[in-house]
Order: sequence, then structure tokens, then C-alpha cells
Amino acid sequence: MQAVIEALDSLSKSVPLNTLTPQQARLAPTATDAVMAVMKNNNIAMPPSIVDTMGYTVPVSGGSIHVRSYKPKNASGALPGIVYYHGGGWVIATINTYDASARALAEQTNAVVVSVEYRKGPEFKYPTAHQDSYAAYQWVLANAATLGINPQKVAVAGESAGGSLASAVCIMARDNGVQMPLHQLLVYPIADNNTNTTSYNQYANAKPLSKALMQWFFTQYFNTPADGDSPYISLVDVANVTGLPPATVINAEIDPLQSEGQAYAAKLKGAGIAVTSKVYEGVTHEFFGMATVVPQAKEAQKLATDELKKALQ
Repeated sequence: MQAVIEALDSLSKSVPLNTLTPQQARLAPTATDAVMAVMKNNNIAMPPSIVDTMGYTVPVSGGSIHVRSYKPKNASGALPGIVYYHGGGWVIATINTYDASARALAEQTNAVVVSVEYRKGPEFKYPTAHQDSYAAYQWVLANAATLGINPQKVAVAGESAGGSLASAVCIMARDNGVQMPLHQLLVYPIADNNTNTTSYNQYANAKPLSKALMQWFFTQYFNTPADGDSPYISLVDVANVTGLPPATVINAEIDPLQSEGQAYAAKLKGAGIAVTSKVYEGVTHEFFGMATVVPQAKEAQKLATDELKKALQ
């Protein structure tokens, strides 16, 4: 983990993303670039891919978005499906940045993963990313046959901002009488707008995610600070979680979002929902997709995919 953070510092020349414009921040080196650098420096080969990918266009309100399916090679029959939402504070990053996570979920659960390129702020403010995410979920259910998915066996998953989107999709499906996901995998989700939690204070200057960067993300995506009090953002404090699907909540120790992720897990449990939650020690935000170099990522992926397989079988 230390090697990855050092590589990221070196690539980015330690320039904080929150000092850049959103357009500049999107061009900055990512944690994925840092992992690639560590692999190269240590002669670690990229494992062979055992999934096939395909792109699709999904109509959404006011336009269209792109999604990419990851289907295990040589799979036959309709497989379970996982709708996956990438991180990046609803502002930066793409499905390419989070390719390793989507690929790992497809390979290890033997499911078709559909990774969603939702629209981002500040060009598209709240609730655009949330509405796009819900539209993509509904599109997957409606187009399951084309995707090779069993429409009765669909889960949602997301990292960081994507974890927020995954849980919001569950809430929207429940409130609109739409088929609910069988499981929600929430990896270090943004689950609140309170930047004064224990972990925000303890890890205010953590890398790659700091308190200042989270506040910058909020500024870029919210129309006004009041958007932070929406039930889709403030999952811990405001959302009604009654009847939501079982959840797996994974957090990193060295991460401002640790406290709210665990608080949300506790809130779900308190509502009678089956929850598996774990904080991985010695790792930072974004560790989940780093299984080629970070041992805890491999462990977290196994926990996540074991829980998804149980839910989807």
C-alpha cells in the first residue's frame, strides 16, 4: 500500500486534486496508474483476462450514457448480473479507472458485471449521477436477455461515490415498486455529508482521499450544500432503509469515509437487514481494485464475491 501511495505521489508531483479544476483533475494520475507503476517496477505481470467486454448505449433523461459489460469467457446460459458503479466523487474517474474492480467481480462471481459511466458534476449536478445509475439498473433488467443475464438474479455494487449510488438505487427501486437488487456491495461508500466524523478528523490528510478533496467533490456535484441532506447522499442520517437488500460493507482503515461506512452498516443491521461488514487495516481508500499488489485487496475481493455468490445463487 505504501508503495502505491508513493508511486501516486511521484506521478502526481504531490499536487492535491482539490487545487485543480475538475477538468484538470480528470487528467491527473490515478491510483490505477500508481498500481501499474508498482507492477512495472516489480516485474509483476498482469494476470490474463478471463472475461469478454462489450459496450452499450443506454438512454437516460436528457441524453444517453455508456455502459460496459464484463462476461466470463466460455460462460453458457443466463448468468447472474451485477450493476457496478465506479468511484471518483461523482466528478472524476471513469469505468476505465475502475476496470480492475469490475473485472474481478465478474471473474470471481461468475456473473456478468455491467459498469456504468454515469454523468458527472459540475457539468451535471445532483441528482444526475443518481438518476443515471437508476436508469442503468432498470435498463439492465429490461435488457437482461441481450446481456446474458438472468433478470431474477441481479445485485448492485459500487466503490466510494459508486457505493452511494448503489445504495440509492436500492432505495429508488423500493420506492418505485421496481424489482430490488438481491444484494448491495458497498465498498468505502460515501454515506453521509458530515465531514466531522472520527475518521474524517483522524485521516483528514490521508491519501488518495482527504477531507479537503471530499469537500471539493461535494462542491462540484451539489447545486447547494442542502443537497447533502438528501436521503440519497445522507444515507446515515436521513435515508429510510426499511426493506433494503442484504449488504456487504467494506471499509479501509486509512480513509476519511471509514466511520460513515461502518455507521451505515450498523444502521442497516438495526433495520433488520443482513449485513457483513469489515474494516481492512493498513490500507487506504481505493485499495479494493489493487489485488495485483495489495494483499488486503485480494482478501476484500474474496469477501465481497463470496457474499455476492451466496446472494445470487
